[in-house]
Order: sequence, then C-alpha cells, then structure tokens
Amino acid sequence: MNKAQLVEAIADKVGGRQAAAEAVDAVLDAIVRSVVGGDRVSVTGFGSFEKVDRPARYARNPQTGERVRVKKTSVPRFRAGQGFKDLVSGTKKLPRGGEVSVKKAPKGSLSGGPSTTARTTTKKAAAKKATTARAAAKKTTAKKTTSAAKKTTAKKTTAKKTSAKKTAAKKAPAAKKTAAKKAPGKRASARKTTAKRAAAAR
Repeated sequence: MNKAQLVEAIADKVGGRQAAAEAVDAVLDAIVRSVVGGDRVSVTGFGSFEKVDRPARYARNPQTGERVRVKKTSVPRFRAGQGFKDLVSGTKKLPRGGEVSVKKAPKGSLSGGPSTTARTTTKKAAAKKATTARAAAKKTTAKKTTSAAKKTTAKKTTAKKTSAKKTAAKKAPAAKKTAAKKAPGKRASARKTTAKRAAAAR
C-alpha cells in the first residue's frame, strides 16, 4: 500500500479524499518534525518513532570488498508496539468490521496532555523569564554599587573639608600669637628712636 492507497482507504472515514490526504500529510509531517528534533513519537499499541545516533565505523563495499570508513550519522527507527506485534504474529485476530484498536489510549492522553510544541514554548518562556530576572539582578547590583561609591566619596570629601577647617582654626591662634610677639619689639624700637631724636635736639 502506498500513500495514495492509504488516502483512499481512509477517505470514507474522514469525510472525503481531500480531508484524508490532509490528515495523512499532517500526521506524517508531525512525526517527521518531532523525530528530526530529537523527540520520541510514541503511539500506544502501534509503536514508536525515534532518532538513533550511529557512531563512525568501518564497513566493506559489497561489490569490491574494499574496507570503507562510514561517518557518524543519525537514522530514524520504528519499534512496533506489543499490540501491533500480537496482531502480526497471529496471537490476536483482526476484527472483521470496524477499526482495528491495537490498544486503548490512556485516559487524558488525547486531550489533556501537552503537546511537544506546547512543552517547547513553555521551556522558552521559562528561559526568557530567567534571563530577564538575571538582567534585573545585575542592574540592581550595579545601582547599589554606584550608590555606595557615591556615599563613600561624599564622606571622604566631608572629612577632608572638616580636617581643613580644623587646620585653619589651629593656624589662626598661632598667627595671632606670632603677631603679638612681634608687635612689642616694634614698639620698643620706635620708643628708642624717639628718645634719641629728643636727646639730639637738646
């Protein structure tokens, strides 16, 4: 059975050939995209699709027998579910009419469970929130550091000014004392000069 025959087989059940073709394409596209992204697609009772990594190895060319190095690669793998295996092996018989139900899906798995896209979106949103929180924390730390630096600078400046005032206050009395000491000497010399002049006039 090829894709066109598969579409014909389910056309009556989904409401026409166009709807069937769209349904098949949508299912296959979702499976391929999930497996390529590294996710495992599991259909209960039917099987699972997954991506498998193969390491680099040596193989032989079947035509020439020459040893060839094969690069590391990734391949898709399908593993049949137990219900599918039982039907193929003949352990269970296919029903004559109606759809084959390999195994009933768990309750809530079709409607309640989050899809791969939803999980990815949730992870991205959480990563964005974490990044925003880190940026906000950095800004707050920078603001605190700047504020502390400004306060420290202001304190140092105030301390320098206070020290300068104290030094000026100490210097002022000393200057007055020096001036006071010098003043009597000048007066005495002035008196002596006046006395000499008076004596000379006599």
